[in-house]
Amino acid sequence: MDEALKDLAEYIVSERSDAVTEWHVANGELTMVIALAEIEAFAKFLYDDPRLAFVNLTDICGVDWPSREKRFDVVYHLLSPRQNARIRLKVMTDEGTPVPSLAGIYPAADWFEREAYDFYGIRFSGHPDLRRILTDYGFEGHPLRKDFPLTGFVEVRYDDEQKRVVYEPVRLAQQFRDFDFESPWEGTDYVLPGDEKAN
Repeated sequence: MDEALKDLAEYIVSERSDAVTEWHVANGELTMVIALAEIEAFAKFLYDDPRLAFVNLTDICGVDWPSREKRFDVVYHLLSPRQNARIRLKVMTDEGTPVPSLAGIYPAADWFEREAYDFYGIRFSGHPDLRRILTDYGFEGHPLRKDFPLTGFVEVRYDDEQKRVVYEPVRLAQQFRDFDFESPWEGTDYVLPGDEKAN
């Protein structure tokens, strides 16, 4: 399997060496890092080339590396039924540089790119409708970024007195921060039935 993927990678690099910055095969999977400006043309090549025919976009996701200058990886997973092979493409970008949208090539990219925008703040140029898809309309921030606070900024609840949804700043009450070590969940002073057999 690895040899077939290496042959596939060598063919792709021979045809589009301008786009591929690095590639490797590991654990039976081919991964290629693509130059940001070339991702749209490269995906079109993978789709149109009759030898390759990567016609199925399985997923797009983001990865956050906050300590890196180009903070985000945009990762594409493609499938070729003709080759019976999968390929992973990676593109690196920062917070201000948009990634060309693949929605014109793969219609499935529409919602995947919206999800990456919603959760990471990655922008996609040329996207037909780039807006949040899973978080609420007034949501602030991007929850899968590593610098997003664990408790969030706002909590949402239904207020029975006001008969509507209420948005409030997150407040952590101190009594919930103190843990009761006498709790039965922490262990008991008596032996539970069956535990005497453990000795």
